[in-house]
Amino acid sequence: MILVNQPMQISTDISRAQWDEALASIPASLQQDWSYGDALVAVGAHVVRLAIRDDQGLVALAQFTTRKIGLLVDVGLCSRGPVWLREVTARERQQVHKALKSALGLGWPRVTLQTPDDEAPLPGARRVVSGYSTVMLDLTRPLEDLRAGFDGKWRNRLVAAEKSDLKVQQNGTKPAQYIWLLETEEGQRKARGYTATPASLVPEFVQAKGDRDSLLVLRADLGKQKAAAMLFLIHGCAATYHIGWNSEDGRKLGAHNLLLWSALDTLKQRGVTRLDLGGVETVKSAGLARFKLGTGGELVTYAGTYF
Repeated sequence: MILVNQPMQISTDISRAQWDEALASIPASLQQDWSYGDALVAVGAHVVRLAIRDDQGLVALAQFTTRKIGLLVDVGLCSRGPVWLREVTARERQQVHKALKSALGLGWPRVTLQTPDDEAPLPGARRVVSGYSTVMLDLTRPLEDLRAGFDGKWRNRLVAAEKSDLKVQQNGTKPAQYIWLLETEEGQRKARGYTATPASLVPEFVQAKGDRDSLLVLRADLGKQKAAAMLFLIHGCAATYHIGWNSEDGRKLGAHNLLLWSALDTLKQRGVTRLDLGGVETVKSAGLARFKLGTGGELVTYAGTYF
């Protein structure tokens, strides 16, 4: 156990039930979900989970992935964490940041990186990677308010898609029922030359959750042909858009507008209060960035990665 400043402490002494309960009402990132950590372990990663407490109970949670580079340097990364469960001062954040390095138990030499899910710079730390942006949708709002918040062009494409011959279907949650989408994404990834989390992570995440409502796969069909699809991962009271595919016909008809609109209703019914639409890259993926921003969601820019 590491003492931060009495009575705040950091330890690995936390159960999955405690972790999941803490995030049941606080929307956190996918990277800080317990089952996501289990999925990473299943594909070969090493994960360390830390709990920060004071005399009133849990203050924050931090899930790290660790690895060794060049058989020499131990590296720990807390991606989009720690998750603060209540308000803390800048000084407390600074103290916890320093204490987490020791609490990880890495060998020496070591590098400990944190990418806080926060727009404010981390006091007393050195930023080594610039910030990134994502679009967040507040699903506590009524559906009619969400629709009214869409950009005019985005909403027009949705209306056109609703009038088209596209039919939205919900895929099952057994791997055999959505593996086609993962394979399509793998092919799309190779063709466009970009990297992303391995497709095998999705079924491992669903298995770790043990809950079919942790996955939402929506497919738009045109006649007997698949036209487009979207896959969302649900974690606690939050969800993350993870994979999307669009055919040429799907793009022309606005299939993704229709799928996302359908997803909002389903996610709200499952108790999701925040949807993370994922990173916004206005240079390399301008079209996707316009699509996400057109939803009227909040563009959030995080401070970056700190050493």
